[in-house]
Amino acid sequence: TGKVDVVVVYKIDRLTRSLADFAKLVEAFDARSISFVAVTQQFNTTTSMGRLTLNVLLSFAQFERELSSERVRDKIAASRAKGKWTGGSVPLGYDVSDKKLVPNQKERETVNLIFKRYLELGSFQKLVNELDRRKIVSKKRATIKQPNGGGVPLTYGPLAYLLKNRIYIGEMGHKSKWYPGEHEPIVDCKLFDRVQQQLADNAIDRKARRSESGALLMGKLFDERGNAMSPSFSSKNR
Repeated sequence: TGKVDVVVVYKIDRLTRSLADFAKLVEAFDARSISFVAVTQQFNTTTSMGRLTLNVLLSFAQFERELSSERVRDKIAASRAKGKWTGGSVPLGYDVSDKKLVPNQKERETVNLIFKRYLELGSFQKLVNELDRRKIVSKKRATIKQPNGGGVPLTYGPLAYLLKNRIYIGEMGHKSKWYPGEHEPIVDCKLFDRVQQQLADNAIDRKARRSESGALLMGKLFDERGNAMSPSFSSKNR
């Protein structure tokens, strides 16, 4: 509505540390004849030299932000390579104490039950039904935003992630690599390997069944954990 004459900040990087974002802001300011002022940095954006100075300052601000992000990523990667827990969602079967994963005895038994029953049943659907019958749910997590988070029935995606998680055999992962972890394993390696073989065999069977369906989006849609979504249909009496 034309009621803003000037935008004042303490320093330029308090407004943004992205050169591209700031260029859009300046364009919006110019279109509405709005002045931009940084209290501790003197420059005149109406001249070419002033704009050059502004772009140089913002380039360094963006460089500083990106450098800090790289340092954090490198630190996390180095810590994971040493087998340290660096935060995130705590897997079912563990708690966190002194920034380390420690086994939760009750949940440990639940995790081993899930691994063993999957081998015995050989099917995610049968496993889901049994876990529902036993009232086994996901790990309960209390956060500021969700004081009663978690504790929901386990479905295909979370179960597949759980059964493939090498944290349970004492390893710590970073991206696609796994390293010996500081924490105690709670699943036997032989049991884990047998489950991985069963998962691989079932994946081949599912792929063969999907290929017979002729679904157009087959093999193109995946859930948030990277699991392929299966085609299905329903029909109603009319």
